[in-house]
Amino acid sequence: MPRRSHHPDHEVTEINWRVLKTLWPYLLEFRTRISIAIACLILTKIASVYLPFILKDLVDTLDQNNKQSLLLVPLGLVAAYGLVRFSIVIFAEIRDTLFGRVTERAIRRIGLKVFQHLHQLELDFHLNRQTGGLSRDIDRGTSGISFLMRFMVFNIVPTLFEIALVIGILGYNYGLTFSLAVLTSIVCYVGYSVKATEWRTRYIREANKADSSSNTRAIDSLLNYETVKYFTNERYEANAYDEQLATWEQAKIKNRLSLFALNGGQALIIAISMTGMLAMAAYQVTHLQMTLGDFVLINAFMMQLFLPLNFLGFVYREIKGSMANIEHMFSLLAKTPKVVDSEDAKPLEVSEGVISFNNVGFSYDGKRDVIKALNFTIAPGQKVAVVGDSGSGKSTLVKLLFRFYDTTCGNVAIDGQDIREVTQHSLRAHIGIVPQDTVLFNDTLLANVHYGDPQASTSQVREAIKLAHLDQFIASLPDGENTMVGERGLKLSGGEKQRVAIARTILKAPEILVFDEATSSLDSHSEQAILKAIKQVSRNKTSLVIAHRLSTIVDADHIIVMKQGKLIEQGDHHTLMAKGGQYASMWALQQSE
Repeated sequence: MPRRSHHPDHEVTEINWRVLKTLWPYLLEFRTRISIAIACLILTKIASVYLPFILKDLVDTLDQNNKQSLLLVPLGLVAAYGLVRFSIVIFAEIRDTLFGRVTERAIRRIGLKVFQHLHQLELDFHLNRQTGGLSRDIDRGTSGISFLMRFMVFNIVPTLFEIALVIGILGYNYGLTFSLAVLTSIVCYVGYSVKATEWRTRYIREANKADSSSNTRAIDSLLNYETVKYFTNERYEANAYDEQLATWEQAKIKNRLSLFALNGGQALIIAISMTGMLAMAAYQVTHLQMTLGDFVLINAFMMQLFLPLNFLGFVYREIKGSMANIEHMFSLLAKTPKVVDSEDAKPLEVSEGVISFNNVGFSYDGKRDVIKALNFTIAPGQKVAVVGDSGSGKSTLVKLLFRFYDTTCGNVAIDGQDIREVTQHSLRAHIGIVPQDTVLFNDTLLANVHYGDPQASTSQVREAIKLAHLDQFIASLPDGENTMVGERGLKLSGGEKQRVAIARTILKAPEILVFDEATSSLDSHSEQAILKAIKQVSRNKTSLVIAHRLSTIVDADHIIVMKQGKLIEQGDHHTLMAKGGQYASMWALQQSE
């Protein structure tokens, strides 16, 4: 049983530090906040490095036999210890709060920019994209920014700063041996963590891939529930799903064992380092070269250093993934739209609504011409129909009129204005369309009609519903105009969706109307009702009708017959029937059917 292949995760081979450079402009919006957050970060680390010194003084004081100091000094040191620990938490909270706003605003700015940019990209990009994959790329990219900022600023940079401070303090107070021992253990720990993480990344990827495959298999099977039942393939589906789960189980076992190796190796390095440091400190304490407080201080420093490093393997792997995801999201921004407004583009001004196709030629791939040297004009208020066999280029004319693509040669003009010289927004604002397949938002019926003009009042929306003859249908529904239409409008029939499209267009009130095979998938009863509504809507308006059923365009002022991208016949219905050419043969064929 064939299945669609699963789209693999983006593989990451190395960290691309240029991502930080790309992010930087978005972070600079809050320079003051960043400065205060970094100041709090530094204060947090200074306080945490100072904490072991209070412990040292406390232990040394308690180790002395001075009874007065046993009462007063320890109490003061204990209070100081509590105050410093509290200040560490407070500085960290201030830092997180300040920088959180910076990160969230950067994510908002970038997310909005990507969303707007995707709407600017040409139709070709959206026809070839995978919606789920695209959405996942944006989600992963924004999550990656959040993770990168949080761990780079709150984990890695502070830890490196703390390591430098501790090594400096140990070297200054206790000699080069202690600082070199700490540096060596940190280098070994980091080196092992990075290498082990690189090694186990493939097992993580295998586990993720197996998880996605089993999930895809299950969802695919459940979506095709009826097909499974028709062919009594429940056992087959269960076995196939179990095979996927078995692969996932094996991948998870390898993943777990590799995690054990990573954690075990890290724990061994920590144990050896701690033991070595404490052994040196204990030796010096017994030889009176160091106090008991110094011993406690060194122990506290070592614990403080290795605690944040425990997450290093995880952080390293996630930062690699985050940077790759961010880079992939920014690559969407790097895509240049193929259809763009010219630098001196002006708003389209429609006075009469004359549409001219002037020697238009067009090719999707640059190899095969879909439209060839096409010339025709639609006069003000005229209804012009375009008919022809499938693949003759009829629907392409609609895409060219809306400027989803630019013509290869020739031009399309409205009231003498080349549509390439006007803004795309103003062009589309003056044209209304009732498409062959009306796609609705998963919202109420009222909201879907309101989409035709979001600024319109509710009374105007209801008037459009009435003009589209949708009011009786809405009255028959239990929830009326608040009925949810389902994803892509699946809860409505074809005829009902077409009426919603007509109501939308009425609400938009454009000067030019386009009907792209608006009744081709409807039954005869629905078709007649939609045709009646279309006739009312298009009265006294310039309209272009792409038609499959010739019976729907008998009343057209002018009919253009296309074949393989060329205009082969034109005239009204009676003229074309009298000619006995392509149109007449198409009519005869459809009548016999």
